[in-house]
Amino acid sequence: MAEKKNAAVQPNKVSAWTRLKRSGTLYLLILPSFIVMLVFTYYPMYGVTIAFKDFTPAMGITNSPWAGLKYFKQYFNSYQFGTTIKNTLVISIYSIVVTFPLPIALALMCNQMKALKFKKIFQVTTYLPHFISTVVMCGMILLFLSPSQGIIAQLTGLFGYKLPNLMGSAGAFPSIYVWTEVWQHVGWDSILYIAALSSVDPSLYEAATMDGASKWQKMIHIDIPMLLPTATIMFILRAGSVMSIGFEKVYLLQNTLNSSTSEIISTYVYKMGLVSSQYSLSAAIGLFNNIVNLILLLSVNYISNKMSETSLV
Repeated sequence: MAEKKNAAVQPNKVSAWTRLKRSGTLYLLILPSFIVMLVFTYYPMYGVTIAFKDFTPAMGITNSPWAGLKYFKQYFNSYQFGTTIKNTLVISIYSIVVTFPLPIALALMCNQMKALKFKKIFQVTTYLPHFISTVVMCGMILLFLSPSQGIIAQLTGLFGYKLPNLMGSAGAFPSIYVWTEVWQHVGWDSILYIAALSSVDPSLYEAATMDGASKWQKMIHIDIPMLLPTATIMFILRAGSVMSIGFEKVYLLQNTLNSSTSEIISTYVYKMGLVSSQYSLSAAIGLFNNIVNLILLLSVNYISNKMSETSLV
């Protein structure tokens, strides 16, 4: 009797094949995405072995001789190692410091707007630059900052001030990159935070109003706490890409006068790999870059999980 009772209490174990048959339709829906991921994400990872080989296209990846850590050491000992690391970190950290809090501030500001028509116009105006292609954006930046014919130069000339050649100034390049990123992407990045604020229970604002709370106090005690989990996740993701800066924009704005501050890891990889045909060296640099990003991502995610119990997984 006891065995029968225990058997009745224990749930029936369902085999993997039975579960597969029950959810077969769902697995079929996932199958195309799974195949695409294997073909275009995991299969190309075999090419990482180029970083450890004396690769030549004629011999192919398989037949090229092994070189071990030769190309990693070559990059670490090169004169460009310190320059590319420093420039990448300066631009990336500068970008995070500026572009991470601004979307939050913009979302809080939009949330306080009561005039719906003005609010819609403001949001559309800040979103539109995001849809401008990088090539067109860089062309606009070069035109605006032209020391002779640029719009800014014409405006400053009215006040008797001659605009310097900012695109030829190495010290100005990080600021040009970051603040044009603000212009192009901050409005679009704020959408996520605006969506988070839209889920706030209106009764919280009503209760705060009954208690005599001002708009500033509502923002501090209701809005910001609601945004913290979303902001934490976004910060973790940004931390995981500290060593990765958009290649296209930097490369299009780069010239011989500002190369001392604009030569970053991604542009150096391009020049070594496609321009100089040093495929193994460029693969080694790219792999090193990705490993550093992975370590930073896991570290920040671990710290966030310990401090606030908010993490990616």
